[in-house]
Amino acid sequence: MDLFQWERNPWGQEILVRISWDLLWASIVIGFLFVVAHLLFRRLWMPRILAAERAQQRTESVPDGVPERLSRHSLASRLFHWVMAAAMFVLLITAFVPVIGLQFPWVTIHWIAGLALIGAVGFHVVHAIVCGDLRAVAVEAADVQDLWQRFLRAIGRPAAAPAKHPKYPIANKLYHHVITVVSGVAIATGLLMMVRVRTPFWTRNPYLLAEQTWGWVYVLHGLSAVALVSLVVAHVYFAILPEKRWLTRSMVRGWIHRAEYLEHHDPRRWAPRGEPTSGDGHGQ
Repeated sequence: MDLFQWERNPWGQEILVRISWDLLWASIVIGFLFVVAHLLFRRLWMPRILAAERAQQRTESVPDGVPERLSRHSLASRLFHWVMAAAMFVLLITAFVPVIGLQFPWVTIHWIAGLALIGAVGFHVVHAIVCGDLRAVAVEAADVQDLWQRFLRAIGRPAAAPAKHPKYPIANKLYHHVITVVSGVAIATGLLMMVRVRTPFWTRNPYLLAEQTWGWVYVLHGLSAVALVSLVVAHVYFAILPEKRWLTRSMVRGWIHRAEYLEHHDPRRWAPRGEPTSGDGHGQ
């Protein structure tokens, strides 16, 4: 399997052009193997782990006055998520479908979707700083300890019963940080690459960087793109799992039920506000 594609310029020099498309197929295979491995784990080992957890369930006091519905995602957060998701799917499709020979004006669609993604991410950053709680995605010592306990249980070693989560489990936090870095690389290199594309915003300038530098820009953009393929596959897979659908529903309607909150979350680490119900215009 080749990792990079090279070409010779008019002066006979060998220059780096982009990543090899073999890496795309490798990314798809990695995503598929991850899904298969997790399905096997979920079928063979998870029931035993869950049974042991129920037998060793920690006794925790349930706070009084927990509303029937609790807010999890604001409207702004949900709009960002779905705009970002749509832009990401369009970007991946327009980036890789031409590899199999389909011809359509993918370059224009690609850079427009890229600008939509940049706008959504920019809005999210400002909204998170001004209105959000950045500590919600910070990895804490309790998260690391809980992750270690869960790993010991997964391999059949004795360990204390896992703790309930704050707003986001450590797996979600780690995923958030990884996709932030990967998509950040894709955005930064994509903005540079737009200089070589005819748009209404500026004059095309393919000579802004040296040929070899352009090659590395395209390589970094391609590597981040193929990494996003595996990350998106994993994200969609977990979103449709039966035991995770309550989280997916919360990204649509913005709230979770009291039973879901008490089952999964530690009230001492996350205390959301109540949402209005059909019988109460002011919440509970």
